[in-house]
Amino acid sequence: MNVNIHNRTLALAGLFQAVRLVQQTARGEPRDKDTTAASIGSILNTDPASVVDVYGNIEAIRTGLELLVQQLGNDNKRRDIELTRYAVTLMHLENSLKRKPELLETIRSGIETCRQQTESDNTLQTSAIATLADLYKQTISTLKPRILVKGEPSVLTNPDSKNMVRALLLAGMRSAVLLRQSGGSRLKLIFQRRPLLECARELLQDMCRPD
Repeated sequence: MNVNIHNRTLALAGLFQAVRLVQQTARGEPRDKDTTAASIGSILNTDPASVVDVYGNIEAIRTGLELLVQQLGNDNKRRDIELTRYAVTLMHLENSLKRKPELLETIRSGIETCRQQTESDNTLQTSAIATLADLYKQTISTLKPRILVKGEPSVLTNPDSKNMVRALLLAGMRSAVLLRQSGGSRLKLIFQRRPLLECARELLQDMCRPD
């Protein structure tokens, strides 16, 4: 398997998983706790041994891989345009962010602060989510275009839900950075749709095989 395609597939799966969690939160839909923890935890994992280590393991981004197959497949009816819009916008914002050293330093510092605040492995504690949400607001939210998240007004005005949405968008940005570091780009995604799709399917099949 092409290592670059493998890493890009993992990073893109992480991106789609994060924006799916954003969508679920904004709509007031239930989120899987372990999936949420894996996405939020990826923000704090800034010195991984490999791409998959950013999320913990392959199983942690199963949802993202399933979404990738859905989004890149030939069945247009299964594609979610809203998820694509969130993902593409985050990739666009990441391209702008890499040219803003002052914002990158603020993010690095904020992540370290959050890492120190986090008790053991509980990345979902309210204080950690609030810190990450504020970090997103100070940095990514200042770039253009801003991501307009659709959802239930009563949910989006709830402070805890609003913080979770912002923290998950920051998780999406973490995966967008990882995608670029793996050699990915919006243009390459168009031309590499088939190998990315095949790689995602293969990774899902490997999960289903007995040890």
